[in-house]
Amino acid sequence: MQHAQEQTKYWLEQARAMARASMHADPAHDLKHLDRVWATACDLMAAYPEADEVVVGVACYLHDLVNLPKNDPRRAQASRLSADKAGVLLAPAGLDAVRIAAVQHAIEAHSHAAAVAPRTIEARIVQDADRLDALGAVGLARMFTVGGALGRALAHPEDPLARDRAPDDGRYTLDHIEVKLAGLPQTMCTAQGRRLGAERLAWMRGFCARFAQEWV
Repeated sequence: MQHAQEQTKYWLEQARAMARASMHADPAHDLKHLDRVWATACDLMAAYPEADEVVVGVACYLHDLVNLPKNDPRRAQASRLSADKAGVLLAPAGLDAVRIAAVQHAIEAHSHAAAVAPRTIEARIVQDADRLDALGAVGLARMFTVGGALGRALAHPEDPLARDRAPDDGRYTLDHIEVKLAGLPQTMCTAQGRRLGAERLAWMRGFCARFAQEWV
């Protein structure tokens, strides 16, 4: 048990350092995001003792090695490119080939845009943990950060909740909640992920109601 814990700690430190060295200035995808994804993954792993902590942890820290903007035409390839880069970094660092392949699959499958089905419990946990960070209060802050970076308006000037129009998150950041984020809880692979996702989405919708009251 102690050896396994030491091994996990070692590889977490290695992966975190690799992520830090590859990171660009993006407040929505910074080191704190990776720390939160790992912390959430630890909570989810409590129900799955068979999950390999090394695989989960390394994938959590390396899943955004290639972070392309949301409006980049290559966005759907980002997780595959991140998986490839992870392999390049991990092989000379000494991680075994079986685990490298498992990490690469978890990284490739985490992305909503890539539409790769997670085949392992480790990949399912990483996917849920990353998607949970797009929901709730932190998810909301990250959403507005990305929207601002892309030059999108906060909300539609007359109809912020899209009651009489089709939501358009390419123009209005608040619309992203209903365009994409509202569907995330039902995509969660774990029971805990679905429960937390539903709770965080409910909070976001409460925020939207208050936002509409204050939006003049």
